[in-house]
Amino acid sequence: MSELTEIFGAEGELAKVINGYSPRRAQIEMAQAVYDAISKREHLIAEAGTGTGKTFAYLIPAILSRKKVIVSTGTKNLQDQLFNKDLPLIRKALSGVPFKARLLKGRSNYLCTYRLELALNSAFGYEQAEAHALSQIKIWSQRTQTGDISEIADVHDGDRVWFNATSTTDNCLGQNCPDYTDCFVLKARKEAQESDVVVVNHHLLCADWSIRQTGFGELLPDAEVVIIDEAHQLADTASGFLGETVSGKQLVDLADDTLAEYFSHAKDMPDLRSACDNLQLEVKNLRLAFGLELRRGDWQDIDSDPKLIDALGTLQKQLACLTDQLERASVRSKGLEACFERAETLDAQLETLINDTAGQWIKWYETFGKSFTLSRTPLDIAKEFRSFMARHRASWIFTSATLSVANNFNHFSRNLGLSKTTSHSWESPFDYPNQALFYHPRGLPQPNDPQFTDKIVDFVLPVLEASRGRAFFLFTSHKALQRAAQRLEGKLSHPILIQGSRSKSALLDQFKSLGNAVLLATASFWEGVDVRGDALSCVIIDKLPFASPGDPVLKARMQALEKQGRNPFFEYQLPNAVIMLRQGVGRLIRDINDRGVLMVCDPRLLKRAYGQMFLDSVPAMQRSRDLEDVRRFFAVEQHTSESAETPPATRA
Repeated sequence: MSELTEIFGAEGELAKVINGYSPRRAQIEMAQAVYDAISKREHLIAEAGTGTGKTFAYLIPAILSRKKVIVSTGTKNLQDQLFNKDLPLIRKALSGVPFKARLLKGRSNYLCTYRLELALNSAFGYEQAEAHALSQIKIWSQRTQTGDISEIADVHDGDRVWFNATSTTDNCLGQNCPDYTDCFVLKARKEAQESDVVVVNHHLLCADWSIRQTGFGELLPDAEVVIIDEAHQLADTASGFLGETVSGKQLVDLADDTLAEYFSHAKDMPDLRSACDNLQLEVKNLRLAFGLELRRGDWQDIDSDPKLIDALGTLQKQLACLTDQLERASVRSKGLEACFERAETLDAQLETLINDTAGQWIKWYETFGKSFTLSRTPLDIAKEFRSFMARHRASWIFTSATLSVANNFNHFSRNLGLSKTTSHSWESPFDYPNQALFYHPRGLPQPNDPQFTDKIVDFVLPVLEASRGRAFFLFTSHKALQRAAQRLEGKLSHPILIQGSRSKSALLDQFKSLGNAVLLATASFWEGVDVRGDALSCVIIDKLPFASPGDPVLKARMQALEKQGRNPFFEYQLPNAVIMLRQGVGRLIRDINDRGVLMVCDPRLLKRAYGQMFLDSVPAMQRSRDLEDVRRFFAVEQHTSESAETPPATRA
């Protein structure tokens, strides 16, 4: 304890490298809890409110343990921040404790030189913009040391052209690749294995989690400490990766890659080209059979629709046909051999999806603009995750600002099958009672009112005027967001930014630079967004964030709980909604000097018995149902700001 107290103390190592540093008791206590769990090879659930400094609270004791540490974050952005900002500061502070750290991303984040050359020599031809992008990637490929595509500024990492210059698990040739010895993915993984601290994200962690076979496999076999930051996201991410999905994009990509190999190695096999063309046509036909609406539905929709059954059957036949053609062509090149193996795998997966009736899986589909996914997801991952943890003698640290529901960790523990795990919670050091006001006006419409969004905009407008913009208006659906945008048009004297109009990062940058904007957003802005200072002084939430009861995965899990004699609403739906609300509320106060108003427009908060669980799960702050209190709150803030800007009068 003395070593940690000294490091985190007012005159300790952190104070020497961080301007304005001040010790936080909760941070020191969390660091000690993490250190104890690692020392005893135990597991820990550590909930730490916003402002606790949980990143340093888990990184420093993990590094001091001198064990092999894996840190998994919720997103690539958090991953980059941890590696590029937090770890360098800790390295500077702990100068006497050398450690090697590595940032490891998924393979699609690294250049594949083999696929780049294949694209550059392709007979397809490219549009001018794509051709220029490929030439820029080629120039960069000759100087990069890591192959990390985020290095190149000339080609955005979301550009479709990267499909031709990176690999996926499906199309990677592995040891059969002619560029295998110079593979950037291979180099990154090797360096990770040789590092003391490896920073990954949940998607990479779960993608490499071959849980039913060998756990972490070749990537992370020697981990002694596994730290899961933003741990409230892990169960959903793991559930997706433990299932199986066949997508229209996978099938089109298979056909595209086969055609690229065809032009290089099999031009004398016209049936192979025809099979590719036919598969791509049937992917389009199945997408059209689903209808124009973007939707996510139960497999029963497919089984009860003759048109969908027919389109899916034809697609399956065309995939089988391409698989047969690829088997004949596979001797021509390693690329065609790899395509044959992919086709075989997709064919088997599609067969399983269509014919599985075991009842242990949730079968569902989702449609997108030009594609679709056909999926099966496990009803419950708890048993497999518990088994996985038992096979690896690592200490697992699960941390987030939102792991409990009304101070209870049962929901989180149950989802992951955790037992014999110590749990601690530390409140935010921020002074919520003085920094924040919770506004819940009287007379709000019921959420099932067809005019709900129109009516709450009338309640929201005076709040946005009082806050002088500077607000997040968060919605539980895109439909409500779009309707509110229409209603707000021309009625607000502040800039309105709408999710989807630009990239998330560009919108956030614009929001911060404007300083008086109102951002309308849905799910991705409820969490993982950090706006400090006056630019964000108001968070408005349209409804309590219950997942749609029509969602096929949610519906199946609730039905399974009912069969077990349990209450699916109180054991699953409600806890998830509480955690989501806590994430949304967490956008408001991000710094010791922040002030702001939280507005929740859902009357169920006070008119339903379960509303108390939401109230018990958010920070204690002033509460009001009077708009004048909101105006006074912002008036005090404005007066304070203006006083700070005006120099005191001087006497003659």
